[in-house]
Amino acid sequence: MKRAYVFPGQGAQFSGMAKELYQKHLKVREMIDVANDILGFDIKSIMFSGSDEELKETKVTQPAIFIHSVAAALTSDNFSPDMVAGHSLGEFSALVANGTLSYEDGLGLVSKRALAMQKACELEQSTMAAVLGLEDQEVEDVSKEIEGVVVAANYNCPGQLVISGELKAVETACERLKERGARRALILPVGGAFHSPLMESAQKELAGAIRDTPFGAPSCPVYQNVDARAYIDVNVIKENLILQLTSPVRWSECVRNIIRDGATEFIECGPGKVLQGLVKKIDRKIIVSSIS
Repeated sequence: MKRAYVFPGQGAQFSGMAKELYQKHLKVREMIDVANDILGFDIKSIMFSGSDEELKETKVTQPAIFIHSVAAALTSDNFSPDMVAGHSLGEFSALVANGTLSYEDGLGLVSKRALAMQKACELEQSTMAAVLGLEDQEVEDVSKEIEGVVVAANYNCPGQLVISGELKAVETACERLKERGARRALILPVGGAFHSPLMESAQKELAGAIRDTPFGAPSCPVYQNVDARAYIDVNVIKENLILQLTSPVRWSECVRNIIRDGATEFIECGPGKVLQGLVKKIDRKIIVSSIS
């Protein structure tokens, strides 16, 4: 029986993240204490008792979810993945879990990524929206008709696709998609247009840091967001991580490819249960569980 460990992205945060793990495990206490030094601010107090507003800040959200996810994986019983994948930010957690990145280097990259994305978000008004109840092709077709930047960003599961782009373009797309029969087309409470061309400045800023960071030999393949394929070549993994910022997250394909390659169980590591729900919508026969 093959097990796939999967790691959530932005949006899974909540007040009290990793607090129980911190109280139970010396290893987690060390991980979170060193995180304060790497990040240069008190991430622990925000994770344990921060407000929703504080936790929603990209520079906080991404490191917090990464820390919680990695801590959950590395302190779980019999942690031995046959394959790993992560949704957007979660790809960095996955790469620590399979030994490609050290925890410290992973956290450093996540922090740089979050700050670069925050800066890109501030350059112009942009957002994302969840579209429910339409085929992917129809959402893509409508997006192409809209003036301005609006693209498919997250292929989450059948009938659920997130679009991303300039605020007005996304709002217009939502109206058009509802006219086409979308069950919902809902603007999301995010800082900007992640996984769109509007992240190009962040991509350029992060590229050098990723290329300069030492990557070790993975213990198992990582299925990467950009094309949903499995990789163990660290040079390719690095380039795919860079491309990820402006490319869509092909989560449905990732899950299908992991199942095709023999996984019979998916274990979500980190806050929330979003990925469990998505996996079940992609294939109801698969066993899913979580370590949080």
